[in-house]
Amino acid sequence: MTARFDKIASLLFFIIGVLFFTEALKISDSAYGSSVGPKIFPMGLGIALIALSILLIIESFKKKAEAKASEESLSSPQYKRFFIILGAAITYVVLLEPLGYLITTFAFLFVTFQTLERGKWLSSLIIAAAFSGVIYFGFVYILGGSLPGFPI
Repeated sequence: MTARFDKIASLLFFIIGVLFFTEALKISDSAYGSSVGPKIFPMGLGIALIALSILLIIESFKKKAEAKASEESLSSPQYKRFFIILGAAITYVVLLEPLGYLITTFAFLFVTFQTLERGKWLSSLIIAAAFSGVIYFGFVYILGGSLPGFPI
């Protein structure tokens, strides 16, 4: 990727993040038994997009000319990894309701971690389990939201 592309992309993501945040403020506060409310996720997504776009623009200004070896590694697309992760994401969406958040999120993260870096299955297992559990506990018990539970 070029620094010019990064600058343009970061500007577009910044604008999208601002739009997400401002439009989320217009969503009503009513939620079905949840104290979190429906506008929390779009607001969080907007804040994340704004923050990440600012980081990207800073990095694109810091970026110097890349070595020829790194350009060659970027020029070869990794379709196999892309399609594995795309398939895992589609499977995650389809199975989220029937299997529940914890099982599907754990499986998705484990498959994705193994696709990106093979061989470190124990660390992938621990991180996927910890992330799934902490997010579920925090969202359901601390924030009072609702996520699909276990299928039992």
